[in-house]
Amino acid sequence: MLTTRRWLLPLLFTSVVSTPLMAKNNPADNAQYEKKFPNQYGTWLQTGESKALDDALGNDPNLVILWAGYGFAKDYNAPRGHLYAVTDVQTTLRTGAPMKADEGPMPMACWSCKSPDVPRLIEGEGEAEYFKGKWAKGGPEITNSIGCADCHEPGTPKLRVSRPFAERAFETLGTPFAKADRTQKQNMVCGQCHVEYYFEKTAERPNWVKFPWDLGTTVDQIEVYFDGIGFSDWTHQLSKAPMLKAQHPGYETTMLGAHGRNGVSCTDCHMPRVQNEKGKWFTSHKVGNPLDQFSDTCEKCHTQDKEYFVEQLKSQKARVAQLKKEAEAQLVQAHFEAAAAWEAGATEEQMAPALMDIRHAQWRWDFAIASHGVFAHAPQEALRILGTSINKAADARVKLVRILAQNGVTAAVTIPDISSEAKAQAVLGMDMDKMNADKAIFLKEVVPVWEAEYKARNGG
Repeated sequence: MLTTRRWLLPLLFTSVVSTPLMAKNNPADNAQYEKKFPNQYGTWLQTGESKALDDALGNDPNLVILWAGYGFAKDYNAPRGHLYAVTDVQTTLRTGAPMKADEGPMPMACWSCKSPDVPRLIEGEGEAEYFKGKWAKGGPEITNSIGCADCHEPGTPKLRVSRPFAERAFETLGTPFAKADRTQKQNMVCGQCHVEYYFEKTAERPNWVKFPWDLGTTVDQIEVYFDGIGFSDWTHQLSKAPMLKAQHPGYETTMLGAHGRNGVSCTDCHMPRVQNEKGKWFTSHKVGNPLDQFSDTCEKCHTQDKEYFVEQLKSQKARVAQLKKEAEAQLVQAHFEAAAAWEAGATEEQMAPALMDIRHAQWRWDFAIASHGVFAHAPQEALRILGTSINKAADARVKLVRILAQNGVTAAVTIPDISSEAKAQAVLGMDMDKMNADKAIFLKEVVPVWEAEYKARNGG
């Protein structure tokens, strides 16, 4: 059977995207810029040094329960360097193991922040065609990881916002990219991807990427926006609450921190100007922890030594982590208590207020923890958001105690053993052996075909 599949794959993925041959001057090919921008290219390659995969579900099995019924309960690894963007989206269990272009759980939109091939496709065929179909449709056309043409006009140092959906979002906030100052432009370029987004569910734009900024960019304003349009990412497997999944709202939270309020750009801290061996200044593209390049980042503005900032950040991270832990404990309890209430015969009318509290509480928790580095970017905002999450989760549990009592349940709801990732997934009935086996076949049989088709069609 495996041999048959392998023989069929070239046919299954042929003519998936009607992009013309671009054997030369493919704007998405990062390697072609090495000669003209050797320093930038060399430091960009160094983002590949973050090789290790950090299993977030293994570190915190509560996440499996909080995302029950959603792809993130299958696996969730901490983010790595830009060089791994395409590899990581191919290997995650969340994208499934599609053997055909029209199979799999995820839409085409899941490629949107992973590669300079995305703006190439959008520019060539338009957004409507790009967003059409399943994630696997784009496999043979997307191979270059986040790189040069994502952030620059191809072949030049000129900054650009390469995603039309991002440009529309900045226009919504009142500052189109063309009218922004340099610091704003630097932040906008990063904000194309390090941002909250969702997939629209309208007839005109099915599964198009949109930033939910119509009412503003705070967690509260986005919550009101989502409630107003009746949007949910999924229905929770246990509680049946209509849930929201935060993505990575670094752009939104950073604006509320000390650096954001004082006009410090993302690049000032994460892509500093450095000198090469000949003393020439250039912008480092080794995006990473500012403390790793302390003399070129923090020390440019601050007089304290590195040890001061290490301790400061350690303290801030611990405070955020503590509230995160408290919010998770309340939410896990609430999901199981809601499941028990449904089992006891609770009605939708009884449950609606408690489920809305769960929705809001987990949205706020998720917004804080999904905003990578929030303990450094905006620690006070993180603590505020997590505090409101805890309060709303507690409100949900008070309502659920009453609902349970009304339906004859007076004893405390028992939480099963979810002390490990595997145990939590077993509680939810997830067949992880099959998922992993299917993914292994996909990676062995499909991805090489994608790569061969890309090379034949686009060069490189």
